[in-house]
Amino acid sequence: MNLKDYIRSIPDYPKKGILFRDITTLIKDENAFAETINQIVERSKKFNFTKIAAIESRGFVFASAVSYILKKPFVMLRKKNKLPAEVHSVDFELEYGTATIEVHKDSINKEDSVLIIDDLIATGGTAEAAAKLVEISNGKVEAFIFVINLFDLGGSEKLIKSNYKVENLLDFPGH
Repeated sequence: MNLKDYIRSIPDYPKKGILFRDITTLIKDENAFAETINQIVERSKKFNFTKIAAIESRGFVFASAVSYILKKPFVMLRKKNKLPAEVHSVDFELEYGTATIEVHKDSINKEDSVLIIDDLIATGGTAEAAAKLVEISNGKVEAFIFVINLFDLGGSEKLIKSNYKVENLLDFPGH
């Protein structure tokens, strides 16, 4: 199964000049979604981790299924003001603006090695912020797994240069 066949490309969304890679067409097909989860699970086996974290919101779709299959705790990295207890926060830049993500202070500790899963990596700003959240929580980032890598935007390379392990299921140009 070629998972690329299930990714819809939408030009000029969310703003002009962005070519949005839409995963809703992938997750609405039960076979493509199952294959995606199976591939993430298989790639995760090369890493040693105690928890899975995902970035709001599309990362939750994939990470929660992987967490269930692997029987690993799932940590949500959420947008600002979405978590009710005490949080660590990291501000970061997106390719089309700025944002903040947060994690509950009691979600990750010094014994944890965390696999971070997200739907897509572009410039790497969100992924770097996720890594900072894990690290300020005293955890270790074991690796990242992304469904889509927008290879010409350099996010995966940025993470690799920062000594993070990175896996991608699919590569697409970002423009």
